[in-house]
Amino acid sequence: MRTERPVTNPLTAVRNLGILAHVDAGKTTVTERFLYLTGSTHKRGEVHDGTTVTDFDPQERDRGITIFAAAVSCAWDGHRVNLIDTPGHVDFADEVERSLRVLDGAIAVFDAVAGVEPQSESVWRQADRYGVPRIAFVNKLDRAGADLDTAVASIRERLHPAPLVVQLPIGTEDGFTGVVDLLRLRALVWADVDGPVAEVPVPDDLLAEARRRRRLLEEAVAELHPGAFEEFCAESTLSARTLSTALRDLTRTGDGVVVLCGSAYRNRGIEPLLDAVVAYLPSPSDVPPVRGTYDGGAQERAADPQVPLSALAFKVSAAGAGRLTYLRIYSGTIERGDTVWDPGTRRTERIGRILRVQADRHERLERAVAGDIVAVAGLKSVRAGSTLCAPDAPILLEPPAVADPVVSVAVEARRSTDTDRLTSALARLAEEDPSLVVRTDTETGQTVLSGMGELHLEVAVEKIRLATGVEVDVGRPRVSYRETVARGVSGFVFRHVKQDGGAGQFAHVVLDVEPLEGCDFVFRSAVVGGRVPQEYVRSVEAGCRDALAEGPVGGFPVTGLRVTLTDGATHVKDSSEQAFRTAGRLGLREALRACETVLLEPVAEVTVTVPEDAVGTVLGDLSARRGRITASTTRTGSALVTATVPLAELFGYATRLRSRTQGRGTFTARPTGYARVPGGVAVAR
Repeated sequence: MRTERPVTNPLTAVRNLGILAHVDAGKTTVTERFLYLTGSTHKRGEVHDGTTVTDFDPQERDRGITIFAAAVSCAWDGHRVNLIDTPGHVDFADEVERSLRVLDGAIAVFDAVAGVEPQSESVWRQADRYGVPRIAFVNKLDRAGADLDTAVASIRERLHPAPLVVQLPIGTEDGFTGVVDLLRLRALVWADVDGPVAEVPVPDDLLAEARRRRRLLEEAVAELHPGAFEEFCAESTLSARTLSTALRDLTRTGDGVVVLCGSAYRNRGIEPLLDAVVAYLPSPSDVPPVRGTYDGGAQERAADPQVPLSALAFKVSAAGAGRLTYLRIYSGTIERGDTVWDPGTRRTERIGRILRVQADRHERLERAVAGDIVAVAGLKSVRAGSTLCAPDAPILLEPPAVADPVVSVAVEARRSTDTDRLTSALARLAEEDPSLVVRTDTETGQTVLSGMGELHLEVAVEKIRLATGVEVDVGRPRVSYRETVARGVSGFVFRHVKQDGGAGQFAHVVLDVEPLEGCDFVFRSAVVGGRVPQEYVRSVEAGCRDALAEGPVGGFPVTGLRVTLTDGATHVKDSSEQAFRTAGRLGLREALRACETVLLEPVAEVTVTVPEDAVGTVLGDLSARRGRITASTTRTGSALVTATVPLAELFGYATRLRSRTQGRGTFTARPTGYARVPGGVAVAR
């Protein structure tokens, strides 16, 4: 184990990063090895034993997967590393989204056998949206069939970055013992699982291959980095220092991704990965100032402890330590007892305790500064996505995006005496997880819980049972349908006239309604001559948006249409903003009834891995579920089938797949959008 220098924790010595990957690629094991090698823990935790630090929730240990993003902190080579272990299952992608919003960098973990898997691609695209620099770690090189080059090729083909491989494996599968560092042409070897890394000369049988790959790395870097290109042209080679500087620059700009390899389970390749985190991923001072708004004006805050406070709450947890709010501090300083301002709710909050988080354990701090990720107790009304700032220097930061839920179930307490407890538990659950939505069905009076998938809802209900002891009855899952316009109408006239004593209401509107691809709703005005004043145009738009809540086919939300206000008329006394908003709402409802409207259902891309002898059975089952097969490939005795399947047809598919493949089949699914429901398919409302 490396002897650490004391962590002075200046801004340049902080790394805020997340670990991203598909389910079972090894994210949590990588995190455990980080904690073990840095001395934060004194025993290696294992996922299969339920002894990991970050998977501390009982459900995570029972299921063997990460469900909730967990923050930990450790020290390496004089740097403070704040790390978030994120879920890999598609149902918990919102946890990943909230984490990526506050991170400066990330490690993308890939399985050396499977390469880029569906959820690997999804989280990569999420990181692209937030511009998060990444390095890649090809894990599980000790597995049968592991191949670094094949995994790198899948990164290049499916994710489209320039992979810059800086290591060469020593040995294959069970014989994997170390790596060759291509920058310094040295070998790093691990004699056993708990042993330290040994630096030795490159083995003779690998020296020529190492030099060839070093040359390929130099050429790839020179093509992408101007400074490296100049040195390469002048010297016909690149020094280790130039390579390291160029790799750091390319990582931060996103023009390249450094690729390392190893086996986290066998504790091989972790020290170089930590070194790469320090060398290539940015510190808070390396990222641009955070941008926000307030009262319509744009503002920026640099990562400086001396400037006014700006922080973003990205997670709320009702843990055993009480209600904790997880903050990323972008600028300024907070101390225990400080008063802060929430510009979203326009309320002040008082900072109670400040905690350095180690999964479910906490260390008290007196203060936290720009660049820190900490938990705070004492905040009463702050939600995930809220901004906290200095009261005399307000700023509102952009919150992380929240995906619309796609699956719903009806929930009710088994005993009527537990109804109030269930209501409180559901409210607390929705507060912790913004991707869970609780509502009351106006038609049936049932309480409806909506989320990102079957597993998401199953975990939520089980969490209520474990936390409160309330037994919950759950109705059959329902998916969230949408309605859209297949053929629109032009010149649809609607007059809203109401006169029942006192001031009346008058609004006259003429609407064009047409389908719109790739967008939920667009409103525009083509009125000329001031026939409808601008303030009334805005009211018509607001009314049209109100009408989108329920469509004419089944009462589902309407999407994918453009509404144009082409003409209208006003009354000198009876016209008002309210009258035109009502006209917009009622007029669009009537117009939609005149349109050809169709039903849309959520669909998912399903990737099924099965033995070759079960492919026919699986293909037939997917077709019976209205699936459209998009790809089918074979590799080392197994087949990979990709299909687009309606989400409503996937309920219970895991059990069916296991029974049809004698437990050998697995699948993943990720929502990809909506598709038209074929005629004759029954839809539950």
